[in-house]
Amino acid sequence: MSALDKATQGQTGDDTFKSEKHDAEHIDHADDIEKAGIADNIADVATSVDNIPISWFVWLVAATASMAGLLFGYDTGIISAALVYLGDDLNGRPVTSNEKELITSLCSGGAFFGAIFAGNTADRLGRKMAIYLGCVLFVIGAVLQGAAYTIAQMSVGRVVVGFGVGSAAMVCPLYVAEIAPARARGKLIGLNNMSITGGQVIAYALGAAFASVPSGWRYMVGLGALPAIILFALLPFCPESPRHLAYNGREQEAWNVLQRIYKGADDFQIDAVLLNIKVACEQAREINDSGSGLWKIKQLHIIPSNLRALISACGLMVISQLSGFNCLMYYSGTLLSSIGFGNPVAVGLVIAGPNFIMTWVNMMIIDKIGRRRLLLTTSWGMAAGMLAIAVAFVWIPFDRETGEIEPMSSVTPAAIVVIVFMIFFVVFYGVSVGNTAWMSTDFFPLEVRAMGTMWLTCSNWGSNVIISSCFLSMMKSMTGSGAFGFFAAICGLGWIWIFFFYPEVSGLVLEEIQDVFEHGFGVRYANNLRKERKHIIEERMRTMEKPIPVGH
Repeated sequence: MSALDKATQGQTGDDTFKSEKHDAEHIDHADDIEKAGIADNIADVATSVDNIPISWFVWLVAATASMAGLLFGYDTGIISAALVYLGDDLNGRPVTSNEKELITSLCSGGAFFGAIFAGNTADRLGRKMAIYLGCVLFVIGAVLQGAAYTIAQMSVGRVVVGFGVGSAAMVCPLYVAEIAPARARGKLIGLNNMSITGGQVIAYALGAAFASVPSGWRYMVGLGALPAIILFALLPFCPESPRHLAYNGREQEAWNVLQRIYKGADDFQIDAVLLNIKVACEQAREINDSGSGLWKIKQLHIIPSNLRALISACGLMVISQLSGFNCLMYYSGTLLSSIGFGNPVAVGLVIAGPNFIMTWVNMMIIDKIGRRRLLLTTSWGMAAGMLAIAVAFVWIPFDRETGEIEPMSSVTPAAIVVIVFMIFFVVFYGVSVGNTAWMSTDFFPLEVRAMGTMWLTCSNWGSNVIISSCFLSMMKSMTGSGAFGFFAAICGLGWIWIFFFYPEVSGLVLEEIQDVFEHGFGVRYANNLRKERKHIIEERMRTMEKPIPVGH
């Protein structure tokens, strides 16, 4: 048995870890681990790398991958402007409200199935290949939309773009989570979220820029192909996920990637990190070898800890969608136009702009404050904002016969209240559930992580389809007050749900998080584990400053 195997056995008890040998130079470092008398606590050595500054390599890789998030944000945001300026370019007549709902919701529907497709691709062919395929879908969908002259062709284009959006939304957080060091995982996934909201800002800006151009909506939707082409060209410079490499027996490649991720770590520490990953990979392989892809999905539901992780992650995602934010994103142009604003797409920047800023705030503070604490201290503002909008709609004229807002020629005080509290809502949404929900991909153990992330993304788009396909109908049947009152209730119940079912996992490595859900929903256990981990890092950094004793 090699030194690596002995060290692993010390960590896993009676389990025998079967793996390929490192090159001789790496085995020497594994021997050092054993001689140092710490083979029984190899995880502590791996933990010590968290004190190393985040390298530019990690930031550049995360920024490149996050371009897929920009595509996600752009293609979901641009529809708000396009709907306002479609005119009679499709089928030679104005687009009806039902057709607007269809065009909008088809992207979300396509994203639902795109996430499923990407989940299987990410497991079988790798995280990067799934991103490549997403880029191709974005380009095809953008071309189809830009060249559309019928509702049918526009719908097909939206579905294809939806496939790309679902793929990007599923794979990018997964890829970044597996690349990122534990201490910056929230911040780096937040970078992807910033790209999403940045894409939405760009969409609104270009929507305003092309508003006066004949058939300008074609340029709006067609420009979505450009970032996809750039991302496709940059992906060859990004590494594959080290966990995916290790799982597929490409250990030397995984070691090399880890060395670039933890720039400044010595070989001793890199071996320890890889060793921890290999233990998790072996456990995942034993599980996966006993079943098919469908069997993996079953494991998410029949194993209690996996099911709790799924409920916790998907629950927060559903809250983020049913809160009503995407109704503002998709239909703000139509809504603001109805209540008297002259350039609704330009005014719509007050939705995308604050969301982008608060995404940056979320990214900068999430790892310091922690996800759970940030959610509990900010998400209440979403309910307050939606409640204020619901009250303001009492004074906005509504035609009960047609079920539509009566067009207003000027901006009234009630309309001003609506837009002020839209901004209020978006500020609290952006800093809380809007971005944190996408970070829950790390809740799942390696053997079901891609499938779990797939379900997380599907829960996003499934609930998104419900909202995007019926919001205008809700406005007609429930009035604006009823629709936004419904969203306020969802946000209030969401705060209660977070308190009981969402644990704090910031700062924990991926291989530790799976233990959290072995203890119910792990709210109290996770807090204790984080305290222990902080103590381990501090102790390890102190011992590393001293000479390592030889022998036991």
